[in-house]
Amino acid sequence: MPKDKQHDEKAALGSDISQTEEISVSRDGMRVHPQPTGDPLDPLNWSSLKKHTILAIVMYMYFMFTYVTTTTVPSFPELQESLGISYSQVNWTVAIPALGLSVGPLFWSSLADIYGRRIIFLIGTVIAFFATIGAALANEYGGYMAARFFQGFGVSPGATVGMAVVGDLFFEYERGQKLGLWVLAIDAGLLVGPIIGGFIDLVSAEWIQWLTAILFAVLLVLELAFMSETLYPRNFMLARMPTDISGGTDIEKSGKHRDDPAQVELRRTTKLSMLNVQPVPGMRHPKPWDSVVRFIFTFKYPVVVIGVCIYCFAWYWWMLCVITMIPAAYVQYSPQIQGLLFMGLLLGTLFSEIFMSGRLSDYIVSQLAKRNNGIRLPEMRLWLAYPAALLSAIGLILWGISVDKAYHWIVGQIAFFLFGAGIQMGNTVTASYIVDSYPLQSMSIITFYAVLINLSAFASPV
Repeated sequence: MPKDKQHDEKAALGSDISQTEEISVSRDGMRVHPQPTGDPLDPLNWSSLKKHTILAIVMYMYFMFTYVTTTTVPSFPELQESLGISYSQVNWTVAIPALGLSVGPLFWSSLADIYGRRIIFLIGTVIAFFATIGAALANEYGGYMAARFFQGFGVSPGATVGMAVVGDLFFEYERGQKLGLWVLAIDAGLLVGPIIGGFIDLVSAEWIQWLTAILFAVLLVLELAFMSETLYPRNFMLARMPTDISGGTDIEKSGKHRDDPAQVELRRTTKLSMLNVQPVPGMRHPKPWDSVVRFIFTFKYPVVVIGVCIYCFAWYWWMLCVITMIPAAYVQYSPQIQGLLFMGLLLGTLFSEIFMSGRLSDYIVSQLAKRNNGIRLPEMRLWLAYPAALLSAIGLILWGISVDKAYHWIVGQIAFFLFGAGIQMGNTVTASYIVDSYPLQSMSIITFYAVLINLSAFASPV
């Protein structure tokens, strides 16, 4: 790139704040974030169909994020026999992918801010695909565990990079609902995995992995065909083509722009190459190791540390403990029936997302903001945490009693319904709250969240 052009880009990037502070695009009297441009290549301006297609792909990968972890649970007896291991050791086959899931965000997050979201999704999916084939072919414990680790490592971009894609595509006032759908995907994968795995186990434990490989192959095709790059040089473009307004405008009304975006000579989003391996132009790029540094620095934000640690180690940790205990708690049932016993958790999760999570959180925040002179506060998200914690506690206690007293299986399903609903609400509340608290550090915040939540899952056999 010529030096004068580089100088122009740096000057524009350096002056973006001063030029865009005058702009105030609003909705219902409240300033929106991110501030949109008039550029058709801006992901915020893409059609609803395109946005939600990409969101569906992100959700698919986030679904696989936990699906790979739990789909093998009904095959524990077969794995014990074929690998010659104890029940304690077979529990670690669920924990080791969680270790890959916790390490991955520290590796992928900065790279996604340099080279874009799409290429990281593609590389991660390829790694997970071949690791799954390795797990299907493994005939000894060490090789199987190595393959399971790389399954988790490969699919881990679904967390932090997936969250970044959601932030690229949607405004802040839409975040609660979209985050709720995103969280629904991880919870659904956690619970649908054993249901499917129980029936595939009728064929063999190996075919559970072969089906997972097929699912990764389908995901790879969808990414190649429909997932456009969403990392957008917003500050650069706002500096070049600010909105032609004074005193604010409503986002629902059309606005004019001073510059024609077609005249801005900068490759971006859909204009980038299909397999872009160059840094996305027009942006400040972090160092590859910055995600590790940001993870460490996140400990200086007590709101994030306290919120995440409470949810991960005093709340979500119980989910993996319960899941890995189901084969022992219902030993009288076949693997297929054990898989179906996850249905209560799944239904509770779905019910919570439809009626009590994202949309309800957005509505509560909107109503409270109107009472607060149009100012949104992150703490407004926390009102849903109280019923979420109550539902989780009731469900967990009821399930433990039902197993101890050998109650009818329907009692356990009711308990699972309550527990799943509470976990889903808590996950949505936690993710929304910490991101709203520090929106400018959203990537490092979600990286911190993803690392700790999967470390809690890794520690569950302990």
